[in-house]
Amino acid sequence: MEQESFISHLVELRNRLIYSLLAVLAVFLCLVWWAKDLYSLLAAPLLAVLPQGGQMIATDVVGVFLVPMKVTAWVSLLIAMPFVLYQAWAFVAPGLYAHERRLALPLLVSSCVLFVLGMCFAYFVFFPGMFKVMTSFTPEGVAWMTDIDKYLGFVMGMFLAFGAAFEVPVVVVLLVLLGVVDTRKLAAARRYVIVGAFVVAAVVTPPDVASQFMLAVPMCLLFEVGLLVGRLIERRQSSD
Repeated sequence: MEQESFISHLVELRNRLIYSLLAVLAVFLCLVWWAKDLYSLLAAPLLAVLPQGGQMIATDVVGVFLVPMKVTAWVSLLIAMPFVLYQAWAFVAPGLYAHERRLALPLLVSSCVLFVLGMCFAYFVFFPGMFKVMTSFTPEGVAWMTDIDKYLGFVMGMFLAFGAAFEVPVVVVLLVLLGVVDTRKLAAARRYVIVGAFVVAAVVTPPDVASQFMLAVPMCLLFEVGLLVGRLIERRQSSD
């Protein structure tokens, strides 16, 4: 019986994965006609600050085709993410207790929303500011032209970094809910959190101070948001 149950779980997991991949593929096929436009939209923050005559280049023979396809694939995954998360939730939820489901679902939804907000912050705030700083430091007579594949790698890395950084409130709330630490100890460790945020920003972002501040400051503010929510949870738990 245990073996049959294990096999049935594997079959269900396979089916959930297939449904998720089909959803991403369906969105990809709908968007592939606009692949060049999607890359242009991604490159807009850099193209907006390039000096007159500046442009991006492709050093790989197939780069002009593969890079827009990669962008389209990532956008497809992002659009299909609600369905993918639903499949993951449908697979995991039956094995959870009622109180665990009440805890897991809000955390899952909030973590996804915060990750997308982090990506939006990177695109609308970080990239324009950082590229302007880079432009101001470009020596005269130097043509600043970046390869489209390297640009995609840099942008995706920053999206992941800012998306992960915006998960700080979820981490704080989860620590409080699990009883690992209370908000008083977290508040007492605030100075270490601030130092850690700037260390992470110094490692992840380009070496200019403005870029580091644009990552470290939101992390510190989001830590305070997590503390506020954690205090509300502690009050609710004590009243119950």
